[in-house]
Amino acid sequence: MLLTVIGILAGFVLLVWGADRFVLGAGAMARNFGVSPLLIGLTIVGFATSAPEIMVSAIASIGDNPGLAIGNAIGSNIANIGLVLGATALARPMRIQSETLRREIPALLAVTLLSVMLFLDNYISRTDGVVLLLGLGLLLHWMAGLGFRSAAGDPMSAEYAAEIPADVSTPTALAWFLLGLAVLLSGAWVLVWGAIKVAHVLNVSDLIIGLTVVAVGTSLPELAVSIVAAMKGEHDLAFGNIIGSNMFNLLAVIGVAASVSPNSPIRIDAEVLILHLPVMVGLTLVIFAVAYNFGGRGRVFRVEGFLLLMSFVAYQAYIIKGAMD
Repeated sequence: MLLTVIGILAGFVLLVWGADRFVLGAGAMARNFGVSPLLIGLTIVGFATSAPEIMVSAIASIGDNPGLAIGNAIGSNIANIGLVLGATALARPMRIQSETLRREIPALLAVTLLSVMLFLDNYISRTDGVVLLLGLGLLLHWMAGLGFRSAAGDPMSAEYAAEIPADVSTPTALAWFLLGLAVLLSGAWVLVWGAIKVAHVLNVSDLIIGLTVVAVGTSLPELAVSIVAAMKGEHDLAFGNIIGSNMFNLLAVIGVAASVSPNSPIRIDAEVLILHLPVMVGLTLVIFAVAYNFGGRGRVFRVEGFLLLMSFVAYQAYIIKGAMD
């Protein structure tokens, strides 16, 4: 068991470091090729920050552990709102000013509802996976157009420009990109191995491990990026990181897991429909409400951050207790 715990911790460390290098390399290469910082942030960085979830879910699904893959995707979305947004707003109240970001939030709601619809028959088939991946393609196309159309004065553009390195040569950026990808794959493999071992030792389902340990671990890059950005006053970047990650988690993570699963369709446990999806949808509606505040002020105060964080803790405690009973 000690070796398993060490493996899980090592997997988390590798995922966090690998994701950081992967994002740096991808962002720097795109900037060197003349892509605007806002476009890089909306597409490349947003997709890259979901790389840990994509890698973990793909490896889990290929290894015939689809519950871990699905739990990771749903659990990461819940963690991004409850844990990441909650902890970030608790550390520093956030003010949403970017009009680009306001256009992204309805897209997140649409992606969430599409995903839920595909779950309603209690199965996720390879066809469903293809639909989600096609949706990912459409989303990237729409976000690229949004990045081109958005005004240069959008606050989020300046925030991304400040974070994407401009002094990294293309060969160095490519080296970081490839190294980050290799470390991500290694970390994902180690983490999946450890998570499956823990599930067997504790006699709980892969789904529960995916919703708890793995979801929190793969959300660590988003947590680090969002808190650091908020403390720098880059509130739109912090908020946008969560929005983008959640859209990519549903479309890319579940899409890839369903497409590569050797045993399609993937059966969905009833508790996913009864509990976990409603929690995810509910928190998505909360993020919609706090972003607009029904008056367009776009503020997330400490009290809202505290409530989100406590809701996440209560949710985690409830499913862990249920698994142990």
